Amino acid sequence: MTIHHNTKHSQGLNSQKGSTDHSHTFETKTLIVVIITAVTMVAEIFFGYWTNSMALLADGWHMASHVLALGLSWIAYVFARKYANSKKYSFSKEKLLSLSGFASAIFLLVVAVFMAIQSVERLISPVSIKFGEAIIVAVIGLIVNVLSAFILHHKYEHSDHNIRSAYLHVLADGLTSFTAIIALTAGMYYNLFYLDSLSGIISSVVITKWAIELIKNSGRTLIEFNKK
Repeated sequence: MTIHHNTKHSQGLNSQKGSTDHSHTFETKTLIVVIITAVTMVAEIFFGYWTNSMALLADGWHMASHVLALGLSWIAYVFARKYANSKKYSFSKEKLLSLSGFASAIFLLVVAVFMAIQSVERLISPVSIKFGEAIIVAVIGLIVNVLSAFILHHKYEHSDHNIRSAYLHVLADGLTSFTAIIALTAGMYYNLFYLDSLSGIISSVVITKWAIELIKNSGRTLIEFNKK
């Protein structure tokens, strides 16, 4: 009986250790992706203004929304590791993510509205776009997203909703980058400047929808609004 009990206890410790190891791995991977995504985001926003491309600018701001989401995932891992066994402090990881998410969503909503206004202005009064430079930066952004997805992919990702969410954010961002490349390429070859502005409008709508959903979901968690 004693041997059986010790064996079960040992298995429990090994399982707990394995879970901790996986969380630490996810934390490190998420931080790496946050850093490279943030650098790419800054580059896309800068070159979006420099090349007058709303598609590239929209992709940059859309990437910013995912930098915030990925950053929140990383913070959740850090706090969970730091205070997991604390007897002095306790915190709700869900409330922390919801508070940060709510504030981030408000910021993104403002950015989306500003982007939509600029895109409409460009649609009415087109400007010269440096398509070649914009396409190069957009392709780099797509490569970064593919690399990030490869880094985050893990055989245990389906058992960790946090890392799974980060993985899906990166895939969605890759789709946006691909859309921007198509709009810029078509605009360059067929001299259709409105495609770039149209891509900016579509992206701003997507960001607005994402921000509103985040505001609703995070706000519901913050005030503990649940059905009885």
